[in-house]
Amino acid sequence: MKSRSQAIVTTIILSAILVLLNLVMDQVNLFFDLTEEKRFSFSESTDEVLDLIEEPIYIRVLLKGEFPAGFERLEEATNNLLAQFQSKNSNVEYKFENPSEGKPDEINARYQTLSEMGIFPTNLTVYEETESSKQLIFPYAIINKGKKTGVINLLKSNEIGETEDQTLNKSIALLEYKFTDQLYKLSKSNKPNVVLIDGRGELPPPQTASIENQLGQLYDFGRIHLDSIVQLSQEIDLVIVARPTEAYSDRDKLILDQYVMNGGKVIWIVEKFEANVFAIDSFGTYVPRVWEHNLDDLFFTYGVRYKSNLVLDLQCSKVPQVVGVQGGKPQTSMFPWFYHPIITGSPNHPTTNNISQVNLTFPSEIELLSKENLVQTKLLTTSPNSRYQIYPMDLTFDIVKLGENPSKFNKGKLPVAVMQKGAFSSHFVNRLSQQQEQTLASLGMPFKKTSAPTKQIWISDANIIANLYNPSKNRISAVGYNQWEQKTYEGNAEFILNCIDFMVDKINVMEARNKDVKLRLLDRGKVIKQKLRWQLINMVLPLLVLALFGLGYNLYRKRKFT
Repeated sequence: MKSRSQAIVTTIILSAILVLLNLVMDQVNLFFDLTEEKRFSFSESTDEVLDLIEEPIYIRVLLKGEFPAGFERLEEATNNLLAQFQSKNSNVEYKFENPSEGKPDEINARYQTLSEMGIFPTNLTVYEETESSKQLIFPYAIINKGKKTGVINLLKSNEIGETEDQTLNKSIALLEYKFTDQLYKLSKSNKPNVVLIDGRGELPPPQTASIENQLGQLYDFGRIHLDSIVQLSQEIDLVIVARPTEAYSDRDKLILDQYVMNGGKVIWIVEKFEANVFAIDSFGTYVPRVWEHNLDDLFFTYGVRYKSNLVLDLQCSKVPQVVGVQGGKPQTSMFPWFYHPIITGSPNHPTTNNISQVNLTFPSEIELLSKENLVQTKLLTTSPNSRYQIYPMDLTFDIVKLGENPSKFNKGKLPVAVMQKGAFSSHFVNRLSQQQEQTLASLGMPFKKTSAPTKQIWISDANIIANLYNPSKNRISAVGYNQWEQKTYEGNAEFILNCIDFMVDKINVMEARNKDVKLRLLDRGKVIKQKLRWQLINMVLPLLVLALFGLGYNLYRKRKFT
């Protein structure tokens, strides 16, 4: 009787402990990252950003519903990430919702509101063995912090030759960076100052309107005319020089040089030649004009040289060409246009890791010169199947007759965008006039021969930042829009925005872009072919093992006790 009472008491105590433990664990999120690539471990910058959040942030994830397995992985990965965010900082609140739920009027009103925020659905094709159906999906997250709002596209655009699973895998790899980056920008009290230089024939506002609209939400963005200033303030976090077409004077270069010497950062988007398809179409053959921007000597001092060539690549976009006439109307076909290379991002740097393809127009090769105290990085390079034409070159559509012959495209990977960081030497050492030195001293900016640690980026094609502009309709295109193929290369905007973020990022949020998630996929063909076999193994085999065990155990008991 006593042992029975003890057993009851022990059972009650154990049950109470289990219930209490269950209640506690229900309120605590514990994560143990046992993956090879540490996919569930935060970067140091992510931890820093989460520590900055001191007031509630509300996240609405529009990814809820019945999805194919790949999108379920994206939904689950997003949920796991936000659960980790919340366990790190309770000010992060989130919920998942389905925009397509409710009455038709409610759904239409919701769709309209989302479209006004730049959120548009993806038309997903769902395959179920021999049948398929269409489904609208909104792979977005909306973050609200006070009066500030940020939108995140969770789904990376699909590239040519890339499977849906590969695209989703890259999307999952970028989740931490996208959320961390947006939280960081919304949490900062002061916006970084980004300035476009004006006054020397640079890209006009209508051609940078698209990128300015994107930057305007999170940066204090503006333009400065060189003739209106005597120095660039160090309160400017980043200066962008976008396709100058007129000569920079020594005064202009001194202003920029001393800005760099005092730790300023510059993105140089400078083209070597005035080259475009329309000129070839008008004249048949065309020798491009050299842009006399007078910056080559400044670049040489900093360790960069633009070569006098145009790069051609077998991996390129296409342009239409007339191939015949039918019914009095010209018939056109699309041909590879080697002067418009398609660049695939490199995983070796956060500005290019997991970005979509970049489409450039008439870029030139950039050479990095050996310089001490500088870390040099090639950000964008052509494919291994590339070549170049040295100036002066005749541009003509006859180049398409060259054909896609790899033996003629044998110059290897050619850099078209590079970065340097470290201590730069001033271009005006032993060149500064006494008057210039006195002017600097009067401004309280004594001449500096060597810079504080800083960064500079050079890009050889302005198409990376420019949008098309239709003055008759006052319409602008997206950055990276290809009017001949009528598609947008999203990598153009991704790359330039990543470069800007990288230059002004004070806690290295870009570090999170280096996360890589290895793809471990099932062979779909084998799954379909061997489906019945594995169903039988999983469902029948365990029952058969149990039956054999039971039979053997009964036989054992009979032989032992009979």
